Amino acid sequence: MNIHEYQAKEIFRSVGIPIPPGEVASTAEEAEQIARKFGGTVVVKAQVHSGGRGKAGGVKLAKTPAEAREIASKILGMRIKDLPVLKVLVTPAADIATEAYAGIIVDRASKRAVFMVSPAGGIDIEEVAASTPDKIMKLPVDPRYGVQPFEAMRMGFFLYDDVKQARAAAKILTQLYQAFQESGASLAEINPLVTTPAGEVVALDAKMVVDDNELGRRAEIDALRDESAEAPSEVDARKANLTFIKLDGNVGCIVNGAGLAMATMDLVKYYGGEPANFLDIGGSSNPEKVVHALRIITSDPNVKAILFNIFGGITRTDDVANGIVTATRQNPLRVPIVIRLTGTNEEIAVKILEENGFTALTDMDEAVQKAVQLATGGKAA
Repeated sequence: MNIHEYQAKEIFRSVGIPIPPGEVASTAEEAEQIARKFGGTVVVKAQVHSGGRGKAGGVKLAKTPAEAREIASKILGMRIKDLPVLKVLVTPAADIATEAYAGIIVDRASKRAVFMVSPAGGIDIEEVAASTPDKIMKLPVDPRYGVQPFEAMRMGFFLYDDVKQARAAAKILTQLYQAFQESGASLAEINPLVTTPAGEVVALDAKMVVDDNELGRRAEIDALRDESAEAPSEVDARKANLTFIKLDGNVGCIVNGAGLAMATMDLVKYYGGEPANFLDIGGSSNPEKVVHALRIITSDPNVKAILFNIFGGITRTDDVANGIVTATRQNPLRVPIVIRLTGTNEEIAVKILEENGFTALTDMDEAVQKAVQLATGGKAA
């Protein structure tokens, strides 16, 4: 689950990380009032679950309250990576001497939380990682002990030569780990972590992603979810108990089981296509799940072909077949569909589909190739 910058800042602030004040506005008039309260130059920042806000025009300086109102009126309602901006954060502008980066992610390889810090912070940290990896320090954290003071100081001195600034950074990094752990986060990030001309170290931005599996025991974090800022398809999928992630391709994938779903996406790529989503209907034999899945997939205008890949173990393939028939009767398809079914009640499923005008395949490679060809106009590899 993504949370907004202003929400992440509150979490960071609660553990003692130094962060400038800021307030959220949902109208241009509110932005003007907040700017008047702070006085001086302010920054108006779009609150949206997307990177690249600055490059998209979602972060602007305003020298007067009137200018803050004008800027907010332009940012509110704009779309950044197809997500609407419904709120802006108004915060005093800071004098910046240097910019650094500090973040924590969950690393599958080491099975630990890993710090990544760099003295070359700012909006293009990905480019820094690709072109000058020596400017990034990575430090895995032993979950038994947490980040130790000497480890925090090592990272502090990697960021700053000045002893006071290195100590201040070490303290912030320790606090960042505390926020990361207490929130059940999979990512916590400060970009930029800045020094001011007076030598202070301050977090100007905050980003957090929380593991969905943590939300059941963290009601206070779950309450931060903003469904209006999420893709409607992902909201619908969650309510239907489907595991769904929207991607940028044109082959809509409906699969049972996360492993098979990943293998299906890999095979789509192998044969020259691009998956439009990850969608796992799970091991349930509930035809309604298939109805919901098809509705979500067909709502994506980028989808040019739909691929069902069902391996029936716990999942009964005849229930999936009935779900396909029901869904297509309710909402006739506008794009071609390729169905691969094998496993439990396979013969019954094939009969159901054939009686309703569908063809079912049993070979996975053949089904994926056909779906890619239909989506790309016959250009499968």
